[in-house]
Amino acid sequence: MGKKRKSFSKEFKLEAVRLVIEGGNSIAQVSRDLGIRPALLGRWKQEYEHDQGNAFPGKGQPKPEDELRQLRKENARLRMERDILKKAAVIFSKGSE
Repeated sequence: MGKKRKSFSKEFKLEAVRLVIEGGNSIAQVSRDLGIRPALLGRWKQEYEHDQGNAFPGKGQPKPEDELRQLRKENARLRMERDILKKAAVIFSKGSE
């Protein structure tokens, strides 16, 4: 059976990146201290430097716009299914006469 992936909180990632950027420590040193792979910490650092405000969004709570979009999509699908069932009911009721 495969290994379960570790997940790290946004706070953990921010603190690890802060240790590299502000602490003056190398990625290799911080990754050894925290017990993570250097490539992972390097990727976190790049993501943070690319967009500090939106780095590490996580799965968290969905944005209201995303939830509304998903609900509208589901509503359209359900209406289509309902219409198909109505048509099927008409077809079957004509066939039994």
